[in-house]
Order: sequence, then C-alpha cells, then structure tokens
Amino acid sequence: MRISIPVVALALVGAAAAFWWRQGGWAPETATLAPVRGSAAEVVYATGVVEPQRWAKVISLQRKRIVDLCDCEGKPVKAGDVLAKLDDFEERAALTEMEARRTRIELDTQRIKSLVERNAATQTSYEQSLTQLQEYEARISAQRDRIADLQLRAPMDGVVLRRDGEIGEIAGTGATDVLFWVGRPKPLRVVADVNEEDVPRGRTGQKVLLRSEGFKDLTLDGSVGDITPKGDPATKTFRVYLNLPDETPLRIGMSVEANIVAREKPDALLLPAEAIIGDAVFVVRDGKLRRTIVSIGIRGSRMVEILTGVTEADRIASPAKTEYRDGMSVSVRAGAPAK
Repeated sequence: MRISIPVVALALVGAAAAFWWRQGGWAPETATLAPVRGSAAEVVYATGVVEPQRWAKVISLQRKRIVDLCDCEGKPVKAGDVLAKLDDFEERAALTEMEARRTRIELDTQRIKSLVERNAATQTSYEQSLTQLQEYEARISAQRDRIADLQLRAPMDGVVLRRDGEIGEIAGTGATDVLFWVGRPKPLRVVADVNEEDVPRGRTGQKVLLRSEGFKDLTLDGSVGDITPKGDPATKTFRVYLNLPDETPLRIGMSVEANIVAREKPDALLLPAEAIIGDAVFVVRDGKLRRTIVSIGIRGSRMVEILTGVTEADRIASPAKTEYRDGMSVSVRAGAPAK
C-alpha cells in the first residue's frame, strides 16, 4: 500500500499536537494569588442625608403674601426672633371692627347693669349682654393670635440654616412649603434608610463607615444611634439615625452612603469574592487546577473570609471561571507563579 507524504505529515502533526495538549501546551492562562490575613467585616448598606440632631422648620399657617424677610441666613437667632412678616391688612381691619363692637357692647352692658340696680331692667337681659361681651372678648383674642401667626418667629435658639422665599411671593401655598430651617449646626447625624431584611443585624453603637461624593478621598466615621421602631411598609425600609463626630467635614443636606459594620473579625484568612464559585476555589498545583471545597465565614463587599479548605501557602486561580474543571491544565500568568 502506498501512503502519500502529505498524509504522513498530517498524522505526525496531529500526534505532536495531542502530545502537546496532554502536556498543557494549549492550557488556558490564569492569574493566581495567595490568601491574605486581614480584618473581615460584615456590613449593612444604607443611604441617607446629613441633618442636625436638633432643628425645626418654619412654615406659614396661612396663605399670605410675604411683606418682609430677615437677612439672617447663616446667622444665629434666638427663640422668638421675627424671621418674616406676612400681609396682615385684612386681619387688622377685622380686629378694629371687633374692638369697636366690643366697646359698644361694653357700654350697653354697663347701662343695663345700672337699670337692673334700679329695677328698670331684668337680670336676664344683663346676663345676655354680659355673655355677648365675653364672646367678643374671645373673638378678639383669637383674631390677635391669627395676626401674631403672620409674624414667623424662630422656634428655638440656633442658626438659620436656610431661607427660601422672597418679598412679594405667596407663602403657605402647600403643606410642605418651608420658609426657614432653624437648627444647631452641631452635633450632626445621618438619617438613613435600611432594608427591612438587614435591620435585625443593626445595633446601637455599631461602627459606621461613610462615603460622600463631596469627600471621595476620605473615609468618614460614625456610629449607629437609634433605629425607628416602625418601618415603612411601602418602601420596606427602616429609618436609622447615625451619629457623627463634631469634627466631621460633612455638611447639612449632603447625601451619603453608609456601611454599618454588623460584625467584624480581625486576622481572618481572606480571598477576593471573584476567586470563589459556589463553595469552592481552584488551587493551582503543578500546572493543574484542583477544585477545593472551602468553608466561608463573613462575606464582605469585596473580600470573603475562608474558614477551612486552603492556607496562606496555596495559590488560588483568580478570577475563577465557570469553564474551569478539576484537573484542567493551566498556564500561570507571568509574575504569578504557582506553588
């Protein structure tokens, strides 16, 4: 039988390729790393807004035009200081009318009283006039309170944190129309929303790590203050108050992301989360992958605690890939040799 030279050459090439494959010549490339020792933390994520621990909103109770505003934004005020005045022309005109009527009724009451003393009028007529006088006294008192409400005053000692509205605008057009925010700049806190499934892990006094877009290069600290007893069934969140230190650079109104440290363990054996698939990692030994079951402890946002299964001497393929199989040959990327 005659065999052509091309066929023989093709067979030799195939045999060489098979031998090379078995020796790992076409093995996929992977990077490796060793488990490291560090602090493992289980965190609860939340978002919130910075606000003073003591503050109040000043809202107009009546829909009236603004006629005067204080130039007090950012300045200290005392409780009772006038912050704004609203138009009270109609209310004062009504008060003047009521006072004139009261004066007339008061004179009539005195006249009827003198007639009663001379038996020229009945006691009943005197009592009716006296009752009418008392009614007008109550109306005048209520009207004066209504006029007083048109002067918006500081509800507490503090600083005017923000002022909205301008002279000539209409105040009180909505239930949430706030003209002034008055409060104490220190201490501050974060009012955060936490998902209901994470709330059971929260405790008063837990450490909190904060991040703000205004201070990207800083790690800001806080602590858990209070957790509201009732959650919001619509959003499935609970309100959590996070205390801030006096030296915090955060400002009132800033939004922050919070990581509440629910549990922390020092000197834990750690691996990146991308090195783990399910409950296993791939240890690289002699150029081959060895699937190894591990016991996992605390799962952080990036690192995962390994309780058992690997040691600091092992080299782990990272990131692990779904196509990896036990016993597969791999080519270790330069700079990360397998041990």
